[in-house]
Amino acid sequence: MDNFVIISGCSGGGKSTLLAQLKRRGHAVIEEPGRRVVQQQVRDQGQALPWLDLVGFLRSVMDMALADYRSAVQNTTQWVFFDRGVIDAAAALERLTGEPVLAAVAESCRYHRQVFLTPPWPEIYVQDAERRHGMQAALEEYEQLQGVYPALGYQVSLLPRTAVDERADFLLERLAEN
Repeated sequence: MDNFVIISGCSGGGKSTLLAQLKRRGHAVIEEPGRRVVQQQVRDQGQALPWLDLVGFLRSVMDMALADYRSAVQNTTQWVFFDRGVIDAAAALERLTGEPVLAAVAESCRYHRQVFLTPPWPEIYVQDAERRHGMQAALEEYEQLQGVYPALGYQVSLLPRTAVDERADFLLERLAEN
């Protein structure tokens, strides 16, 4: 969908803060499926957690991201910003298991051609109850995503390391240009 915009990139790079700003400005926002899966699994005492069952976790994230995409299809008149999405989960699952899931998902769930990545930002990176991995794992994930999106035909823009208002302005200006 041409109005579905992915904001992805390095864990701890300010995606959620940016999405909250876009939401305050009146835009539709889909929160990160990975965090929601962790919260759900912890609440339900489930095992599909990245530190217990990474494959099960990624499958759950893919399922949630697909459901998010399908429910957002009803919104065809305004921007819908996704904090990550199905491509991130499929790329991670394929890398981990070798299952060829990325191409099929990328074909059936198209986003706006402009994808925004948050670069590594060690000064704001924080681990928490839901993000237990360290900066090195975040960097590896970021490097993978830098290759995944262009390989699927997306144009990648790196978000500047600036105040959240400036980041939101940058993103919206770039979308207006396309």
